[in-house]
Amino acid sequence: MRLNEALCLRVLDLDFDQNEIIVRHGKGDKDRYVMLPQKLVYELKTHIEKVRELHKKDLSDGWGAVSMPGALARKYPAGSKEFKWQWLFPQKNRWKNSETGQEGRWHLDESLMQRAVKQAILESGINKNASCRTFRHSFATHLLEIGYDIRTIQELLGHRDVGTTMIYTHVLNRGAGGGVVSPLDRL
Repeated sequence: MRLNEALCLRVLDLDFDQNEIIVRHGKGDKDRYVMLPQKLVYELKTHIEKVRELHKKDLSDGWGAVSMPGALARKYPAGSKEFKWQWLFPQKNRWKNSETGQEGRWHLDESLMQRAVKQAILESGINKNASCRTFRHSFATHLLEIGYDIRTIQELLGHRDVGTTMIYTHVLNRGAGGGVVSPLDRL
């Protein structure tokens, strides 16, 4: 996922039964499904319980509404306070509209995640340029390396044009020894 797509996830966008995440209104305003890694299920469920407690507190304080996407605010007027519509990654603090007095939460700001990733890279001692976007590129590159077809990767990344996805094929064109694993090393 793109960083903003991940930050805009709502609780209902995770489907643990189907092991998938729906990315709503991604780039180009298109929805798509991506896999939900099993290694993250426990952590995500634990995180969701923390979000639930935060939401309960907001409700008890008289707030707890979030903005609803598109026309859903009119279709489901009470939906903005339902837990399933809450941001998966809410801000720590509520915002307040100085004109109306209304309070609520928005999702985490991109800059907070970018700073956290930058700090983690520094602390880990990685001596390469890396950012949040590096995870997306690595995801595509690793899928190609293990044999997934370019069309599947295009769908997962949400690229309109397969040419955009073809950028990742550079890993297959590194020449002798540059990315090719010897069959002997697989024994």
